[in-house]
Amino acid sequence: MVLTRPQVYFGELTTDWVVANTRSQEFDYPVGESNAYNHYDAASGVKIGNLLVRAMFATKFSDVRLLLSRDITADSRLLFARHILTRVRKIAPFLTYDSDPYAVVADGRLVWMINAFTTSTMYPMSERYNGGINYIRNSVKITVDAYTGEVDFYLVDETDPLAIAYSKVFPGLFKTADLMPQSLREHSRYPEDLFTVQSRMYATYHVNDPGVFYNNEDVWGIPRTTYSTNRNSEVSPYYVNMALPGQEALSFVLFTPYTPAHKDNMVAWLAVSSDVDAYGRLVAFKFGKQSIVFGPMQIEAQIDQDAEISSLLSLWNQSGSRVIRGNLLVYPIDGGILYVEPIFLAAHASELPQLKRVVVSDGTRVDIGESMEQALASLTGGRPGAGVAAGPSAGAGAAAGAGAAGAGVGGSTAARALELFREAQAALRAGDFAEYGRLQAQLEAVLKELVAGAAPMGAEDAAGAGGGSGI
Repeated sequence: MVLTRPQVYFGELTTDWVVANTRSQEFDYPVGESNAYNHYDAASGVKIGNLLVRAMFATKFSDVRLLLSRDITADSRLLFARHILTRVRKIAPFLTYDSDPYAVVADGRLVWMINAFTTSTMYPMSERYNGGINYIRNSVKITVDAYTGEVDFYLVDETDPLAIAYSKVFPGLFKTADLMPQSLREHSRYPEDLFTVQSRMYATYHVNDPGVFYNNEDVWGIPRTTYSTNRNSEVSPYYVNMALPGQEALSFVLFTPYTPAHKDNMVAWLAVSSDVDAYGRLVAFKFGKQSIVFGPMQIEAQIDQDAEISSLLSLWNQSGSRVIRGNLLVYPIDGGILYVEPIFLAAHASELPQLKRVVVSDGTRVDIGESMEQALASLTGGRPGAGVAAGPSAGAGAAAGAGAAGAGVGGSTAARALELFREAQAALRAGDFAEYGRLQAQLEAVLKELVAGAAPMGAEDAAGAGGGSGI
C-alpha cells in the first residue's frame, strides 16, 4: 500500500493554528544530515493575503505576527481547529464522540476515522449507565483527511430516530453509508466507548433467572491488572484477531474478560466483531462452573512470585531506570488461554521506552524471553503435551467444539510464529489489513501447534448485539 500524502496537518496533537504555504520552508522529515521540506498546496483553510483578514485573525488569536509577518503571501492559508475532535465538535456539537480516533491509509492518503453516537438520558424503562445516559447508538461514522482537514459525516444507521431527526434539521450534513469509499469502509471498527458501556451493563444483565438478578447473585466485574507502574489498573477492551466459536477464519474483534465481582478468577469474556459481514455481533463466552481459569491479576501474581522475573525487574528499577509493564493480553486459542505481557524499560531522563522482555503464561507456569520467540520456546520447551490453561466447559449456547490435544513444539515453530508476527505488524503499520488478516490466520495455525487445546467453551450471542440502543 502506497502512502503518497504522509503529512499530518490535522490530528490529535495539532492544537495550534498555523499559517501554511508561506515564504518559509515547512519542515517535513530528516534525511541523513539534512532535512526534507514541504509546501502546503491544498485549498483548505482561510486565505489571509488580505490585510483586513489578517488584522481580524490577529485580533482573534491575540497574535500580532499574523499582521506584521513578511513571510505571509497572497497564497498563504490559515489553518485552525486542527485537532480532529475539536473540529468535528464545532460542526456537530449534538453528537457524542468516541475518545479513540484512529488513522488509516486509504487511496494513498492518511485519513482519521471517528465513531460518533446519538445519546439520550430519557429512554423509557432503561437503566442509566453511571447515572447518565440510558440510550446510545453508533449511528454516525466520520472521516477527516489528515492533510486537507476535509470532514465527512456518514449516516450508517438509518433506523435511529435521533439520527433521522438530526439529518432533517441539518440537511446535507450526513452522507448515506453507501457513499463511503470501500477503501474506508474496510477500516471500520466497532467503537471502544460503546463496547465499554455494553460490556459493563452486560456484567449485570447476563443472567436469565429473575431471582438471581434481583439478589445480585451472579454479578461480574472487570479484571484488574498491573499496567505501567499502576498495580490496580482496570483492564481496558482491546482489539484482537481470533477465531470465534464455530468459525475457522479469524475475526477482528474487540475483547474484554470478566471475573466474578470482587474475585480474580476469570469466568467469561465478551467479544464484538468488526468484520463487515458480522459487524456489531456480540458473542459471550462463559466458562463452566467447575472450571478454574486464572484471571489477569492472578497471572500478574505468578509473574511477581517468579524469582527470575522478580529479581530482574528489581534490578532494572535501580540505577536511573524504571520498569513499565505493558497490557497483559488474554488470548483464547483453541479452547485454552495464552497470557502475554510485554516488559519495557525507560530511563528517567527519556520518555522513549524500550521493549526488553516478553512474559508468557499458559496458566500453569510463567516464562520470560527477550522476544516472543524465546518466551514461547521456553514455555513449551519441546515438552510433549505442553499447552495452555484448560478452557471452560460447555455453558449455555452452542459449544465451540473440543480443542484438540497437541504435542509440544520446539523453537523452530516458535521462530516461525515470531516471523509471522513481525510480518503481520509490518503489514499493520503499512495499513494493509488484508495482508495483516492473512498473516494473522497463518500465525493462529502456528500458535495452535505450540499450545494444546482442552475442553470446549460455551458461547452464546449476547443481548444487545448491533450498534447499541436502550441500556
